[in-house]
Amino acid sequence: MYDYLKQLNEAQRAAVENTDGPSLVIAGAGSGKTRVLTFRIAHLLQKGHPASSILSLTFTNKAAKEMKERISKIVGENVARYLWMGTFHSIFSRILRIEHEAIGFPSSFTIYDTSDSKSLIKSIIKDFKLDDKIYKPNIVLNRISAAKNSLLTPAVYNKTPEIADYDRSIRMPLIGQIYKEYARRCMVSGAMDFDDLLMKTDQLFASRADILAKYQDIFRFILVDEYQDTNHAQYRIIKQLAQNHKNICVVGDDAQSIYSFRGAKIENILNFQSDYPEHKIFKLEQNYRSTQNIVNAANSIIHKNKKQIPKVVFSENDEGDRIKVLSALTDNEEGFMVAGEIGDLHMREHFKFEDFAILYRTNAQSRIFEEALRKKNVPYKIYGGLSFYQRKEIKDILAYFRLVINPLDNEAFKRIVNYPARGIGDTTLNKLDQGALAAGISIWDMACSLKTKNEIGLNSGTVNKLNLFTELIQGFIDKNEQTEAFDLASAIATGSGLLKDLYLDQSPEGLSKYENIQELLNGIQEFTINAREEGSANNLHDYLADVALLTDQDNEKPEDRDKVALMTVHSAKGLEFKVVFIVGVEDQLFPASYGGQPVTQQAMEEERRLFYVALTRAEKKAYLSFAKQRYQWGKLEFCKPSRFITEIDSRFLEATDSRMFSIFGRPEPSATVTQQQVQQRIQTASQPSMMRKLAGLKEAGMNATAFQGDDPSLLLPGMIVEHQRFGQGKILQLEGENQNMKATVFFQSAGQKQLLLKFAKLKIVK
Repeated sequence: MYDYLKQLNEAQRAAVENTDGPSLVIAGAGSGKTRVLTFRIAHLLQKGHPASSILSLTFTNKAAKEMKERISKIVGENVARYLWMGTFHSIFSRILRIEHEAIGFPSSFTIYDTSDSKSLIKSIIKDFKLDDKIYKPNIVLNRISAAKNSLLTPAVYNKTPEIADYDRSIRMPLIGQIYKEYARRCMVSGAMDFDDLLMKTDQLFASRADILAKYQDIFRFILVDEYQDTNHAQYRIIKQLAQNHKNICVVGDDAQSIYSFRGAKIENILNFQSDYPEHKIFKLEQNYRSTQNIVNAANSIIHKNKKQIPKVVFSENDEGDRIKVLSALTDNEEGFMVAGEIGDLHMREHFKFEDFAILYRTNAQSRIFEEALRKKNVPYKIYGGLSFYQRKEIKDILAYFRLVINPLDNEAFKRIVNYPARGIGDTTLNKLDQGALAAGISIWDMACSLKTKNEIGLNSGTVNKLNLFTELIQGFIDKNEQTEAFDLASAIATGSGLLKDLYLDQSPEGLSKYENIQELLNGIQEFTINAREEGSANNLHDYLADVALLTDQDNEKPEDRDKVALMTVHSAKGLEFKVVFIVGVEDQLFPASYGGQPVTQQAMEEERRLFYVALTRAEKKAYLSFAKQRYQWGKLEFCKPSRFITEIDSRFLEATDSRMFSIFGRPEPSATVTQQQVQQRIQTASQPSMMRKLAGLKEAGMNATAFQGDDPSLLLPGMIVEHQRFGQGKILQLEGENQNMKATVFFQSAGQKQLLLKFAKLKIVK
C-alpha cells in the first residue's frame, strides 16, 4: 500500500491527519479539497474505523463516485463499498426508505422531479378553479420549495402572518392552501419531491429521538463537502447527527458561496467556529489549478467583499498570460470575437475544443455564441439544457417503472394510462381523478375498484380498457421482486407497446427517441451487472431509487466531450477548463440588475463571489468580454463595462483595445464619458504621487503617518502581516540573517513580493 500522505502539502496533510473533533477546512479554489476529503476518509479507514461509521455528504453524484473510486484504490473496493457516501438527497432518501414506517410512506416511495411537481400543482390550481396566469405553477412551486428548505410545514406556513401578507402582496393569497393540498396529494401518491427528502429527514429525527440516536451512533465521523452551499435544512440535520461525537469535518470556501437563490446560507460556514468552539481550522491556500496572474486577479477582486473568512490564495504555477479584456461594439460582434479567439487558439496553440468554456450570467446569452460557433464549425454543448432524463420518451418509460414499483403514484398513472394510445381519454381520466380525490385514495386504487363497482359513471367499454391496463401493470408488479432490473425493464418496454410505438415512427425524431430508450436500457443492464457483482440488490426498485437522483452530467457520453462548453457561471462551479471566456461582463448584466431594483450589499457580494468562481475555473488563460451595445427586450441599449473589470488590479489585465484603459488602466464606461470627467481624471492623475498614495491608504482604512512595523525577529513563516503599501499578505518564506533578512510574502492585492525586512515595516496581523 503506497504512502498517500506523501502526496499532500503541509496544510493538506494537517487537515487529513487531525481526524478527532470539529474541523473547518477552508479550501481556496483549486487547492485540492477533493484530495483532502478522499485521503481523510482513507486515513480514518487506515486507523481501523469501520467504513460503515463514516458519513460523507456531497452535492453531486459525480463527486461522490470519483471520491469512492479514489478511496477504493487506497483501501480496496471491499472496504470502500460500506461507506455511507453520496449526495445529501441520496443518503437521506436511503435513510427514509429504511425508516419509512415512522413517516407513514411506503419504502418504494416515488421521488418527484420538478416537472412532476409542476404537473401536480397545475392540477391543484385547476381543481381550485384559480387563474393559472396569476397562480403561475413555477412561482407557486418556488414558494413551496423555499418554505420546505426553511422547514416550514403547511400548517406553520398558513399560520404565519408575514407569509400571508407577502402572498397577498403578490396576488396569490391561496398559496398556503395549495401547499397543504400538494403535501396531501403527495402523501396519497406515496411520493416525495427533492425538498421533502430533506424536510422529512429533519422531521423524522425531531419526532423520533430513538431513530436519531441510532444514526448518531452509526455515524461516528461526518464529512461535508461544499459546506458553504448548505441550506437551513441540511445544516440542521448535520448538526443533529454530529451533536454527540462532534467528529465533523466540513470543507468549503465562503468565497464560492453562490447559491442563495436555492436557499444556501453562507452563514453556515461563517458561523461554524461559533457553533463548535472547540474546532480546529485548516486553510488550503495554494492553488494548483491556475496561473499566478489568474489567481492574483481573482484575489484582487474577492478581497473587496466584507463578509468572508480571511485567507491568502496563492499559486506557484507559471506566471501565465494576463487576462485579456475583449471590447465589442455589439453583442453579435462579441459572439464572433469569442468564437474567433477559440478558433485561433485551437489552431495556433493546439488546444482541444473541450479545453474551452464560455461562461455567462444568464441562459438567454447562449444564443449569440451558439450562432457564432456554428458559423465557424466549432462543436459545442450546452450545460443546463434538456437533461437526458427529462426527454419525453425517457420520462414515459420511467413513469411505467414508477407505477410498477409504486402503484399509488398518481402522476405516473396519468402520464402513461393512454400511452401508447388505448382509447382512454381526458374525460375518463378526469372522472378517475375526481373520484379518487373524493374517496381519498389513489387513481390506481380507483381504477382497480372498477372490476367490482363503477361509482363514477364510466361506460362498459371504457371500464374494459382500464381493466386491461391495470392487469398489464399488475402482471409487471407480480414479477418485480423476483426479476432483475434489466429483465423487468425490457419486459415493460416491450409489453407496454412503447418500444413498438417508437420503432414504427421512422422519422429522425422517432429514431432518436428509440435510440434513447435503448441507451436507457443499456444503462439498466450496466446497473444490473454491477449490482450483481457487488452482491447488492439489483431489482427495478433499486435502479429507480438510484436514477431519480441523477443529473445530466452523470450521463455524459464520451463522444460529447471534445466540444466547447457553454453554461451559466452557476453551472460551472466545481469544473475547470484550460481556457475560460467570461462574457457579457457589463453593469446590469454581471452583476445582475435584480429587476432594476437597487442592489443590496449582500447581493453585490454574492455577485462578486460568482465572478470569482467564474475566473477561478480557468487554468491557463482567461478572457473577459463585453459589448458596448446590446439588444434587450427588442431594444438596442448602450452598455457600460462591469465594475468587476475595474475592481481587478490592472497589472493582471491586457486590453485588446488600447483606448479602453484610462490613465489608471481602467476600462472607460464606453463613449458616454464627458469632457468634464476626462478633465477631472487628468487633474487627479497630476497630483503628487505621495498624495495619491495617502488617498489609497486612507481608502484601505490605514493611517499612513502612524503606520509602524513590528520587530522583524518576531516574524515567522505562515503569519498574516500588513504592509503599508501592499496591504495584507502571508509570509511564505524567511531567509538571511540580521540586517540582510528577507521575507517572501504573498499579498492579496499585489501578488508575491520579496522584501528586505529592515525597510519593509511589516505589522503582524495574526
